[in-house]
Amino acid sequence: RRGSGRPTRGPPEPGRRPAAARLPRLLVLCWRRRPGAGRRRRGDAVWVLDSGSVRGATANSSAAWLVQFYSSWCGHCIGYAPTWRALAADVRDWATAIRVAALDCAEEKNQEVCRAYDVHFYPTFRYFKAFTKEFTTGENFKGPNRELQTVRHMMIDFLQNHTEGSRPPACPPLDPVPPGDILSLIDNRGGRYVAILFESNSSYLGREVILDLILYENIVVTRALDGEKALLEKLGVSSVPSCYLIHPNGSHGLINIVKPLRSFFSSYLKSLPDVRKKSLFLPEKPNKEENSKTVVWREFDKSKLYTADLESGLHYLLRVELAAHKSLAGAELKTLKDFVTVVAKLFPGRPPVRKLLETLQEWLASLPLDRIPYNAVLDLVNNKMRISGIFLTNHIKWVGCQGSRPEWRGYPCSLWKLFHTLTVQASTQPKALAGTGFEDDPQAVLQAVRGYVRTFFGCRECGEHFEEMATESLDSVKTPDQAVLWLWKKHNVVNGRLAGHLSEDPKFPKVPWPTPDLCPACHEEIKGLDTWDEGQVLTFLKRHYSRSNLVDTYSVDQGDPGAGGALARGEEEEEEGLTPPEKARGDRNPKSLPPPSVLGPGPHLPESLHHRLDIRLQDPHASGVHREAEAAAPFLGVGFSSLDMSLCVVLYVASSLFLMVMYFFFRVRSKRWKVKLYHPAV
Repeated sequence: RRGSGRPTRGPPEPGRRPAAARLPRLLVLCWRRRPGAGRRRRGDAVWVLDSGSVRGATANSSAAWLVQFYSSWCGHCIGYAPTWRALAADVRDWATAIRVAALDCAEEKNQEVCRAYDVHFYPTFRYFKAFTKEFTTGENFKGPNRELQTVRHMMIDFLQNHTEGSRPPACPPLDPVPPGDILSLIDNRGGRYVAILFESNSSYLGREVILDLILYENIVVTRALDGEKALLEKLGVSSVPSCYLIHPNGSHGLINIVKPLRSFFSSYLKSLPDVRKKSLFLPEKPNKEENSKTVVWREFDKSKLYTADLESGLHYLLRVELAAHKSLAGAELKTLKDFVTVVAKLFPGRPPVRKLLETLQEWLASLPLDRIPYNAVLDLVNNKMRISGIFLTNHIKWVGCQGSRPEWRGYPCSLWKLFHTLTVQASTQPKALAGTGFEDDPQAVLQAVRGYVRTFFGCRECGEHFEEMATESLDSVKTPDQAVLWLWKKHNVVNGRLAGHLSEDPKFPKVPWPTPDLCPACHEEIKGLDTWDEGQVLTFLKRHYSRSNLVDTYSVDQGDPGAGGALARGEEEEEEGLTPPEKARGDRNPKSLPPPSVLGPGPHLPESLHHRLDIRLQDPHASGVHREAEAAAPFLGVGFSSLDMSLCVVLYVASSLFLMVMYFFFRVRSKRWKVKLYHPAV
């Protein structure tokens, strides 16, 4: 995502609140709230959940839940937000039976709970039944599309799938009334209105109106099918859908509705005399501006490439996006190995980051296993072994990728920059991939990127679009230079598709890139039409994404004890260029390990690292391994924990027992041979 040449200055004017605190949030994706029970924002019907409230809200609840797990950087999530809010508002009166909620997996505090719910892609929709006592990851949405009406119909199907004992108490029966019971309803005077909606078997209108009237007193709504033609003729029902109304005084008859639509039926029934809405207590959401974060704007030169953007993207990729996969096996593991190999050989960043990537690549290449837990990868990225000279920031600090709002640009922008950088490095350094098996493949980088986006990138629809573009034309790439231009062209295609989309940052509109002010030679006019000079574009790309154009301004100081390449996953990060008030006060995790020294010996993988990570591979769920690794006491560069000592004792005892068994076995066997060969004297 590129700038348009507009000024990059964006801090708020002195004496004024930041724009993020001044303007109301347009999308549910931007909500920020205090930990606690799920609550609704004033004026909004979506319940905002987080790591502290999602389990409490969905477990043993008297209502069912439909939860959208989304990511605030995902363009399709941003584009779908108005539909989700409209759905929640449309079914607002259903809240005592089923509630519509959202949880942002991009927030650092929510990442662990999103992994627990096995969320791999965004947006992901999950249903949670009422009165579910044990933990469950929910039921996946299985609709043919995500249109508002389709999701609403699926919500009704989900409610009907509840057993009689587990159905939300506020949810009335949704099954049709048998024809034999209709006449008894007409003859029975219950002192309240009874509305019978006649409809076809495939219609959802009756059930929607029933749920619309949940909160209203002095009326009962039910539905009947149009199968009994004789009954319909007796009641004067000539077409469906129709509503037959029984008044409290016993009178009854068809009601005249201008249009046979859900809104008309519901509105008419709610307006009947003595039909009124029940008083319902729903907790209020904190004020919108209570938890707004301070925007920290960083001045930058759009003609430069910033190390902070690339390293922040790698941090999110390795510590957050990959973490959605609890284990890696088969094609997934192969895809990760290929991608890490390409990045390790071509990444032009600072030496400690390159050394970490090379260490990770060597370890993955040397694995004899076909399945590894993600936590083993995380331990290496976090430098649990305290290997000298490897480092990767645990902070997100966007510079050239910062947006005017937190949910704009950021991670997708950094990925594009990383991908462009890799293609340029492969073109300008043809020997960089020597010995990897990719040295003679001009599509190597693009295929590695394609595999990563298809397998691991959180935005599923983005991955599908990229796969369509690759399937269509990637085979035409025959040289490394063509690979550079192919990615540039497809990036502009994506920019064109997303121009005007809700995910577009108006401060950085999606326009063809590079813009004329960045590369005048790239643009020329032929017969009045602006066209590209691809030779000049290639020259510009090679210069823009070169190591010489990479700027370390704003990058985390590797000697800063708070930078922590060895930090555990749970530590807070500075998210997307925002500084939370609590972090501005300097809060730090007291358990953080100090960073490694900046430079050390070459990236040869020590045997102790293999040993420690192999322990992790044997038991991917053993939290004790994680704790023991932190408690390791380094000795000559090798950390031995109590777990290591325990394993030595176990091996020693097992070896002793084996030797004893073998000793007695041969002793008994030798005695038998002596008896067999014994010849008594004559």
